[in-house]
Formats: sequence, structure tokens, C-alpha cells
Amino acid sequence: MLSSIDEKYKSKYYFLQAEALYANGAGSEADVTKAIESLNNVDDSMKSEVVEFKQEMQNTFLVKANNDFKNKNYSAANKEFEQLYNIMPSDTTYLYYAAVSAVSDQDYDSALKHYIKLDELGYTGIETQYYATNISTNEEEVMSESQRDLFVKAKSHIKPGKRKTESKQAEITKNIALIYVSQGKNDEALEAVKKARQQDPENLDLLLTEANLYLELGETDKFKELMEAAVAKQPDNPNLHYNIGVISLKNKEFEAARTSFEKALQLKPDYADAALNESTTYIDEGNSLIEEMNSLGTSKADNQRYDELRAKKTSLFDKGAQVLEQYIAKNPNPEPNIYQQLINIYNAVGNDKAKDIQAKLDASK
Repeated sequence: MLSSIDEKYKSKYYFLQAEALYANGAGSEADVTKAIESLNNVDDSMKSEVVEFKQEMQNTFLVKANNDFKNKNYSAANKEFEQLYNIMPSDTTYLYYAAVSAVSDQDYDSALKHYIKLDELGYTGIETQYYATNISTNEEEVMSESQRDLFVKAKSHIKPGKRKTESKQAEITKNIALIYVSQGKNDEALEAVKKARQQDPENLDLLLTEANLYLELGETDKFKELMEAAVAKQPDNPNLHYNIGVISLKNKEFEAARTSFEKALQLKPDYADAALNESTTYIDEGNSLIEEMNSLGTSKADNQRYDELRAKKTSLFDKGAQVLEQYIAKNPNPEPNIYQQLINIYNAVGNDKAKDIQAKLDASK
């Protein structure tokens, strides 16, 4: 600790301390952190020296961070990008890449810390890109403004332009939400994703993230509502129709579920899960009659009602089989579970076709 009489040497002391701790890039992570703290205690009398020293540190860590990220050493890259941000806190892009590295390393605690900091700072990641088309490759290339102008002047590139990149705010908030989900903090996750949707209301991924959060919470009605909103935005997406069908089936809304699965199959004729689930709507609806069938007595009226219910159950099972038969007709080499479900239906209704389908299933293995 410096005494009051050493005050005039204070900046020089902290600068030399920083140099010693940094040790030309050989210092430990803790030492580099202390070196940065020491530099922050240097006053403007040594401003040029500090700027030069920080530039040296920045160059060293940038090479290390880029190399480690490229070589998938994400743990090291995370720490190095974070140090770069500590060295140059005005460049929040380094903190963003620290978060990306942490996610790649599955270090979600570090990633969450970085993302929350970025969110608090209002980081958008928006930057101006300068580009031109390379005449020899006919491909657009992004470069600095001066380089672009030089290439265009040399006539090696054409169609120069500039554009703003998209904001990363929604991505950051979405990742905060997803990390909260992985930690079981669903309330915090919902708050984060709602904020993200306010920032980017047309973002389908965010809408689906919120929908899936409600599904995690068991709020299937809210999930279905949001999925229907997603379908309105992207009506030709078979997965959206399929997911609505799954929830309708779970809620025993058989007709609604069939409509969704049929739409998914129209959009994607080889969608095996949609075919299986549409078939299942008939099986489940048929099985839902069993309770009433078992509750009937032996009177003439009860026997008549029993026969009606049994015929209806068989009809529903037949329709479930037809769904799979039609699927196989369009997809001659279906997944084994298509064959297996059809065999189960045939056996349930006493249809001899089960043997033929079993032979096809055995041959496909």
C-alpha cells in the first residue's frame, strides 16, 4: 500500500505493477485481473502508456481467444473473451462472445452471467457491414469500408453497399430464458421470453419458446393458444400443426387433433409421427367407449347398446388402420412403428392382414 508521501509516484507504481502481473501475457488469470485493476488506478498523466499497454494486452488475448474458440476450447475462450471485455469495457462485443463460448462449453452459469450483463447494458450487437461482390467468384464479401472502396476502385469488386446487422437483443433474452428453463426457473424464464417478444414480436422462435414454457408448466390451453398464433404466422409449417394435434389428442379433442395431423400430412406426406398420431386418435376414441361397455348389464336394451358401442369401436379402429394403410401406400418403406401399430390394430379387430404386415415388418429389420 502506498503512503501519502508516495502519492506523486502512485500512477507509476500501479503501471509497473500491472506490467509485472501481466508478465507479457504469461500471467495467470487472477494476475491479469489484478493487472487490469492496477491500470484502472493510473491517472491521466500516463494515459498514452496505458492506452498502448491495453492495446498490447488486447492483441494478445484476441489471438488466444480466437484460436481457442476455433479449436473448440470453449472454456478458455470464454475466460479470454471476458478478459478482453475487462480490458476494453467499451467493446461489449467481447462479452457477447464470452457468452457464446460459455454456451458452447455448456457452462450455463457463466453464460447467464454474461447475458444478463449484456441485457443490462442494452447491448444490441448492431453494426454496419460494408460489402461488395467479387467479380471472379460472383460472391458477396464483407470487409472494411476502406478495403471495399479500394477493391471497387481496382475493379475487382462491384455492387458496393452497406447495411445494418440485425439486433441480438431478442437472441440474448431468449438465451436467458432457455438457461432459466434448464435451471428449473420457469417464472424467470417466462418473464425473460415475454420481454424478448416485446423486443421482437414477429420472431417465431420466441413465440415457440414461450409456448413450450407454458407446456413445461402444464398450461396446455396457453400452449395451444400460442401454437395457433404461430400457425397464423407460418401456416405451411407441418411441425406447428403437428404440435397442436398432440395437445388436442392429449386433451381428448379427437376431431381437432385429426384436423391438425391431417394438415401436417398434407404439408409433409412422409410425416410418420403425424400418421401414427392421427391413427391413435381413432384408437383412443374407440378405447374411450370401453368404460361404458363394461358398465352395461344383461338386459335386452343393455345388450343392444353394447353391440352399438362395439360396432362403433371396431369402426373407429378400422379408420385408424386406414390412416396407416394410406400412409404406407404413399411411403412404401415406412418406419417399423407404422407397421407395428397397424399389426396391433388388425389383431384387436381380428383382421387376418396382421400376418402379412408382420412379415413385412420382419423383412424390414
